[in-house]
Amino acid sequence: MSTLSEAYRDLPHHPHHIVPLDFDSVRTLPDSHVWPPTSHAFESEDRLSIPSVDLKDPDAGELIGHACKAWGAFQVTNHDIPLDLFHEVESEARRLFSLPTGQKLKALRSPGGATGYGLARISPFFNKYMWHEGFTIMGSSIDHARDLWPNDYQRFCDVMEDYQKKMKELAITLMHLVLKSLDISEEEISRVVSAGGDSTALQLNSYPLCPDPNRAMGLAPHTDTSLLTILHQSTVNGLQIFKEGVGWVLVSPTNGSLVVNVGDLLHILSNAQFPSVLHRVVMKENQQRLSLAYFYCLPSDFHISPLALNSTQMPLYRSVSVRDYIGIKAKNLEKALSLIRI
Repeated sequence: MSTLSEAYRDLPHHPHHIVPLDFDSVRTLPDSHVWPPTSHAFESEDRLSIPSVDLKDPDAGELIGHACKAWGAFQVTNHDIPLDLFHEVESEARRLFSLPTGQKLKALRSPGGATGYGLARISPFFNKYMWHEGFTIMGSSIDHARDLWPNDYQRFCDVMEDYQKKMKELAITLMHLVLKSLDISEEEISRVVSAGGDSTALQLNSYPLCPDPNRAMGLAPHTDTSLLTILHQSTVNGLQIFKEGVGWVLVSPTNGSLVVNVGDLLHILSNAQFPSVLHRVVMKENQQRLSLAYFYCLPSDFHISPLALNSTQMPLYRSVSVRDYIGIKAKNLEKALSLIRI
């Protein structure tokens, strides 16, 4: 089975799309990071919010299916992941991002690599830089952690491994509920969920203290390639999702809840019944924001096609391998889904 990281080896980035700014040395917002005012337009002033689903609710599956269709996202509570673990992962993430820039660059992602420190992979598609730095983990983090802390890396590795294990268990539970809501056969559900077990990634995100947050962009609008993304937010606002007919809707952090959003692969699998939700991070507050994004994907050699079909429905997308789809998106970003439509 091909790992997710292998899909990125043939899609190298130029070094200037990998190396983050030395945020500690910046006193004014550089022109390279100033986004036009229209970038922040269409923000909903309403108190709208994505649905929240209690995982212990007997109707959780039905509620999740409805949320995926209506919003492409929801918040999940009662997921049995200890709050202490979130605090531990946040603490280790802060320890990483508070290192001097020169030290963080020792764990820099390689041009054709998928793990390590660097800018968001969507950076080449925009003519302005985002106020963001990230650290990507697929499986063990030991190699990069050794580069960061030659004599003090074990705690970081242990905490990240524990978090990934818990996230994987939750992702499998959620995927079963999501796919059942689409009325897909148990055989197909098992095939998809079991294939995704080793194709995951954990992304640590830092949005550093910004000298002019109203003119900066934390993370530009994009959809995720994953089946599902499970996000833990720190206490600082910033995440917004786009809902047709409404505009950008703020998703405020809620203690203990996790944000779950539909990715492109689930969009394809559901035959577009579940929209791959467009989302972004805006810089509204002059303080550091952290988030932890867990991507539940499929191996690069897995062929994905619409499964949620009845006798009157035609598939909207052709079958495509995950590797090929990642390649299409790496060159076309927001147009990727349209390029595989039948």
